[in-house]
Amino acid sequence: MKLLVIGSGGREHALVWKLAQSPHATRLWCAPGNAGIAGERCARNGAAVECVPLGAQDVPGLLAFAREQRPDLTVVGPDNPLAMGIVDRFMEHGLRVFGPTRQAAQFESSKAFAQGFMERHGIPTARAGTFRELAPASRFAASLGGRCAVKADGLALGKGVILCRDMAQADAALEEILVKKAFGAAGAAVVIQELLAGVELSLHALCDGRTARLFPTSQDHKAALDGDRGPNTGGMGTYSPAPFLTETELAAAREQIIDPWLRGCAAEGIDYRGVLYPGLMLTRDGPRVLEFNARFGDPETQVYLPRLETDLLEVLDACARGSLAALALSWRPVSAVCVVMASAGYPGPYAKGQPISGLDAAGALPDTKVFHAGTVRSGDRICTSGGRVLGVTAWGVSLEEARDKAYAAVEKIKFDGAQYRRDIAAKALGLGKPDTPA
Repeated sequence: MKLLVIGSGGREHALVWKLAQSPHATRLWCAPGNAGIAGERCARNGAAVECVPLGAQDVPGLLAFAREQRPDLTVVGPDNPLAMGIVDRFMEHGLRVFGPTRQAAQFESSKAFAQGFMERHGIPTARAGTFRELAPASRFAASLGGRCAVKADGLALGKGVILCRDMAQADAALEEILVKKAFGAAGAAVVIQELLAGVELSLHALCDGRTARLFPTSQDHKAALDGDRGPNTGGMGTYSPAPFLTETELAAAREQIIDPWLRGCAAEGIDYRGVLYPGLMLTRDGPRVLEFNARFGDPETQVYLPRLETDLLEVLDACARGSLAALALSWRPVSAVCVVMASAGYPGPYAKGQPISGLDAAGALPDTKVFHAGTVRSGDRICTSGGRVLGVTAWGVSLEEARDKAYAAVEKIKFDGAQYRRDIAAKALGLGKPDTPA
C-alpha cells in the first residue's frame, strides 16, 4: 500500500515510524515531514520515506499531490487541516483518508460545540458557559469565585487555555482573549469552565462511525516547568499507562463517556471516523471531560505506538472503511515515557537553527526512539526549527525503568538553550503532588 501522512511534528514522526513497520506499506510520503521522518524506511522493501514540501494547511496542494500519486490511505495528523475540511475534499475525489470530516472535527475546532454536545447527551463535564462579550463572561466567572479555566473557542495550537484561581486572573484572561485578541479569531468566543481538582488523564479511542476501540491511559504534562508551573504548552512529556484508573474504572469511563458520545453522534448525524481524544479529569465525583480533541495527541502518540502490537496500518484503514468491529487492539505489557526537549523560550518566542548533537548516541540506546518534531536538515547537520524539538521516548517493563531510559537518552542530546521537564511521570511514581487542577 502507498501511504501519505500529513504533518511535521513528533506525532507524525511516530505515525510514520509505526506505519513503515507494516508489511503492507510499500511507499510512504509525509507532507511536509521533518529531518527525523526523512530518515525512516519501509520495513517491507527498504524504501525511504519521502518528505514532500507541502504545508499541512495547503489543502489544494495536498489534494493535487494525492490525485496525482493516488495513495491507498492518507493519515491526517494535525488539527488545523481537519478543521479546514481536508477529509471532505479528499473523499470528494474518491481518496481514502483517516480523520474526521469538517463537521466531525468540530469536537476540537469549537469548544462551544463540544461543551453543548456533552450537555445534550449527558456526558459528565464541568459546569460551563460560552460567551462573546466581556461583561457577561466576567459575571459567570464571578459565579465560580474566579476559579475557572478560560478557553478560546477555536484552535490555538494547544495553548488557548488560561487557568485562573481568582477574579483578578479571570478578568485578565478574559481581557487577553476577548479584547486583546491574543489568539486571534480562535478567541472570538470563550468557554469558561469551573476549575476541577483531581488527576488529569488523556483517553484515546479509535472510531469508524459505529465502533470505538479504547486505548490504555496516558498522562500529559502541559505546563512548561517542573511541578506543573509556568504557561501551558502543546505538551512537555507523557507516559503510559497511567496508574490512576483500574481496568474496571476504565471500562466505567467508556460507559459514561465514549458510549453516550457514540449514541450522540448517531442521533445528530455525525459520521466520526478517526481518533477521539478526550482530556479527562478524575474528580471525587467521578470522571469529567474537560475537552475533546479530534486527532492523535502529541506527545501521547509517542508513548502509545511503541506499546501497540496490532498493525497500525490495518487499524487506521479499518477506521476509514468502517470495518473496525472486525479488529481488536493488542498492547505490549510495557510502560513508555516521552520527554519533550524544547527550544529556549518556548512556548513564547524562540530561536531556530541551533545545531543538535548526540542524536545517534541517544538513538542507539536499547528500547529508545527519538521522535523529531521541530527539526530540519542543514547541510550535514540537523538543527532546531520549532518550539518543541524532540520527543525522547523509551520503554521498559516498569514505569521507573522507562523513565530512567528516557532521561538517559535526553542526557546525550545537546543544543543551545535546550529545555525540558525533569519530572515526567513523577506523579505516577509518587514523587509529585497527585492532585493538580487543570
